[in-house]
Amino acid sequence: MLQNKTIAIIGCGNLGLAIVNGLLAQKDFSPQQLHVTKRNPSNILYLQDLGVRVHSDNSFAAKEADIVILGVKPYNVNSILKEINPVLSPTKQVIVSLATGITLDEMFTVLDPATTAFRAMPNIAADIQESVTCICGKNATSSTEEIVKGLFNSIGFSITIDESLMEAATVLGACGIAYVLRFMRAMIQGGIQIGFDAKTASLIVNQTVKGAAELMIQKNMHPEEAIDKVTTPKGCTIVGLNEMEHQGFSAAMVRGVLASYQKIEKV
Repeated sequence: MLQNKTIAIIGCGNLGLAIVNGLLAQKDFSPQQLHVTKRNPSNILYLQDLGVRVHSDNSFAAKEADIVILGVKPYNVNSILKEINPVLSPTKQVIVSLATGITLDEMFTVLDPATTAFRAMPNIAADIQESVTCICGKNATSSTEEIVKGLFNSIGFSITIDESLMEAATVLGACGIAYVLRFMRAMIQGGIQIGFDAKTASLIVNQTVKGAAELMIQKNMHPEEAIDKVTTPKGCTIVGLNEMEHQGFSAAMVRGVLASYQKIEKV
């Protein structure tokens, strides 16, 4: 689906690089199909050795591309759109913004009304083709939507949602990576305290978390159903779970999700 599509990633930061790595891992995707830009591209010049076209000319990258991905910070979206708008053709380029909190309507204050535009929220697991990407769009045909979903499916999988849920998707899918990693770090610290060295504790925790996620996915189980399978009467698991709940574990997680969401709403 992406074999004949040229992609530009404008503002190639951490998330942009994760997408680059995910795309380059695809057997049917050529590095020559990819333009990446950055104001100071010195730290991504190594991509040139892989065949990617790296430069700082946003307009040139946008003009050459079929799909233009905006990886810039939210406060830069408007100025970047104004910069590249003169070279955009509503019948050629599809615009995809990764910026949190910038609505499609805000993008269309600059874009031609006939432009096909999307918002997308992947996460850094795109680097290993394991991202979940939430997508919404405007002026999209079914074929165009399939192309954009195909792009993000190549770095994990994608789902289409209402734009009103995009900020919530950012919290759950993108911020959520950090929440899980913080939980893993705490588990590792607990493992060290009960006798493991850091490396061994990390190996155990990493595989445990991976196994738990795969169990949910492959068995299509609710977490509580799986928890019931490992909480025996008077056992050590239920004691640990109850102590975590007494200390506010679940409540703290929910409050963290809500705090992140409220922060986005205020931006």
